[in-house]
Amino acid sequence: MPKTYKTRAPRKAKTTSISKSRSLRETADFWDSHDTADYPLNKVEFEVDVSARQHYVAVDPDLLAEVRRTAHARGLTAESLVNLWLKERLQQVSARAG
Repeated sequence: MPKTYKTRAPRKAKTTSISKSRSLRETADFWDSHDTADYPLNKVEFEVDVSARQHYVAVDPDLLAEVRRTAHARGLTAESLVNLWLKERLQQVSARAG
């Protein structure tokens, strides 16, 4: 059975809300000659979860490369694999101590 492909209607060129530019170059040129203080900003509200943090630990480059290879082979990110391994190891240590 032959594949059927949907065709799209030609897209209208999008323009930015303030400069009405149609390209990154036009937008850059606009802001090179205009001041943001001359344009009122829309009020935007959002929440930030400050409890979600990342902590960085130095890892030997060769060890990190091995972790990345192992993670990739398992379909995980290196971060997920390291967190999984650390959790498992801490549970083992805790079980022995308890």
